[in-house]
Amino acid sequence: MINVIKRSLITSKKKSFSVPGKLQKLLSLCSLVLMFTLSSQSNAATLEEGIQQLMDTWAHVNFELKSDEQEAAFVKLIEQADAVTTQFPQQAGAWTWSGIIKSSYAGASGGLGALSFAKAAKKDFEKSIKLDPNALAGSAYTSLGVLYHKVPGWPIAFGDDDDAEKLLKQGLENNADGKIANFFYGEFLYDDRKYEQAKKHLLVAKKAPLRANSLVADQYRQVEIEALLAKVEKKLAKKSKRK
Repeated sequence: MINVIKRSLITSKKKSFSVPGKLQKLLSLCSLVLMFTLSSQSNAATLEEGIQQLMDTWAHVNFELKSDEQEAAFVKLIEQADAVTTQFPQQAGAWTWSGIIKSSYAGASGGLGALSFAKAAKKDFEKSIKLDPNALAGSAYTSLGVLYHKVPGWPIAFGDDDDAEKLLKQGLENNADGKIANFFYGEFLYDDRKYEQAKKHLLVAKKAPLRANSLVADQYRQVEIEALLAKVEKKLAKKSKRK
C-alpha cells in the first residue's frame, strides 16, 4: 500500500495500569480480528473502483491544480496508479490509466526530465493494448497517439506524426462518437492544418454527451473543444477570404 497509516499508537508509551490476563487475551483477539478485517477490506476494491478513483483524482490534479502543487499531486497519483496495476496486472484498463497519468505529468512538468515519464507512459499504453486493445473503448490507442504527436521526434524521443495518426484513427475505430477520441484527432488535424477535417471531428466531440463517471474532466474538455473550434473557424474564415 502507498499511503500506509502511521502506527503511532502502537509505539506510544505504555499505560501505568495493567490489564487482567483474560481481558488482555480478549483484547488481543479482537485486535487480531480487526486487523484481518481491515486487511480484507483494503484488498476488496474492484478494478472499477480503483480506476474510478484514478479518474476522479486525475481530473482534479490535471485541470484544477497548478505549478508545484500540481507536480506534487501527480507524483502521489503515479504511486496510486502503480498500486492499481500491481493489484490488477492483467487488466488493460489499469495500465491505460497509469499511462494517462504519467503522460499528463510529463506534459505538465515539461523539459527533458519529463521524457522518462513519457517513455513509461508509452510502455503502459503498449501493455494495455497487448492485454486488450478494446479496453475502455480503445482509449489506449488514442492516448498513445497523442503521446506520439506531442513528444519530440528522433533523436530526442520517439515522436512521430505518422504513427500518431494511425493510433488516433484506431482509437476512433473503437469509439467513433467519443468525445475524447474525436477531440484529440481534431487537435491533430488542426496542428496538421487540415481545418475542414478538424472541424468535423471537433463538432462530433462537442455534441457527445458528458459522461457520468467523468463529469469534471468532460466539462473542462468541453471548454477546450469549443476553444479549438473557435480557432478552426478563424482559420477557415481566413482561407475563405483568400479565394
